[in-house]
Amino acid sequence: MKSGLLFKQAAVQGAMADAMRLMRSGSLREATAAIQNNLQGFGTHEAGASIGEASNDAAIEGRFERVHPAAPVVAHPCAPERAASGASSADTVIGTGTQGRFLTLTFSNHAGTRQYKLYVPGGYCGQPLPLLIMLHGCTQTPDDFAAGTRMNALAEEQRWLVAYPAQPRSANGSQCWNWFNADGQQRGRGEPSLIAGITAQVMNDYAIDARRVHVAGLSSGGAMAAIMGATYPELYAGVGVHSGLAYGAAQDLPTALAAMKRGSPGLVATQARDLSGASGTDISLIIFHGDRDSTVHARNGEQLGSQWKASHSGRESGIDGVEWQTTEEAGRAPNGHAYTRRIVRSGAQRAVLEQWSIHGAGHAWSGGSALGTYTDPKGPDAAREMLRFFSENPKR
Repeated sequence: MKSGLLFKQAAVQGAMADAMRLMRSGSLREATAAIQNNLQGFGTHEAGASIGEASNDAAIEGRFERVHPAAPVVAHPCAPERAASGASSADTVIGTGTQGRFLTLTFSNHAGTRQYKLYVPGGYCGQPLPLLIMLHGCTQTPDDFAAGTRMNALAEEQRWLVAYPAQPRSANGSQCWNWFNADGQQRGRGEPSLIAGITAQVMNDYAIDARRVHVAGLSSGGAMAAIMGATYPELYAGVGVHSGLAYGAAQDLPTALAAMKRGSPGLVATQARDLSGASGTDISLIIFHGDRDSTVHARNGEQLGSQWKASHSGRESGIDGVEWQTTEEAGRAPNGHAYTRRIVRSGAQRAVLEQWSIHGAGHAWSGGSALGTYTDPKGPDAAREMLRFFSENPKR
């Protein structure tokens, strides 16, 4: 049994290596076909097949598992229920005035079950679109987070799919993501495996541009977004962290509370896994933090940027032999907050780090809507800037 599992792991790793080569050459359809062909039979029949099993060697095993593997795929790609595993037909209309659909779906693996909402923009007919995973903060829900960030309206405007995993009270009494627990910081375990599984399920059920899959979050969701970039670097092209913390900033609840108030003394790159991961995959990172944040001190945003810069691809001075170029600019949102934006580029083109310090802002999503919680309408518009940054920096 063990040798059979190892054989399957090796087969999956070979399939992913082939797919990554095709993806880098621009052959996205061929890459998708290669993954699906090579992984047939590995996703739904055996206990070790769901994404995120406690094995760092089986990188994407079970990536295409569905909650309902026998569910028929509707032939017409524009049909409302097209390949949506567990979609509720009652959620095919949203109340934002757009023509998109906000579906309720479910994913399960060895770590448990999570519901999530998926926004599908109007006019989606099977063409490859980018995907963003949005992780809400404590006490929030997917609907609240979508309303507060206005991300669905932007997704309709710019043609993105957006998934919002839901953290239930049964997992955390305040609905926080457990970024400070051991299982919450490791590949193949706990909440990271569930979020990665949701990502993979959407990639299976819809046509997704594999070079443009991103994850972002607020507060505990921001801390978890950093963890997802660190633990599943082959899955995501970019990470957005709003009012969050560095990867490895805490090991339990007491150290989490201390880090939130003061940052993490002594946190350096060697004490936490590289945000670009062991594979050396380059992940772009955008950070937003208010300098008057009394819930998660702004020092945490600075530490996340420093951690990424020190650890990214294992080089302090640059990436792939190209020196980093750092620029800094000051600005002000119309009738809103002043801000400082620091941009780090690899060469003259690709921005690999953007860090926004929003002056006078507290613990709230910058530029958000009063229809949601923990928002600051004064801007700058973090949601729009994240999508702009992600669009400019697909996976190489």
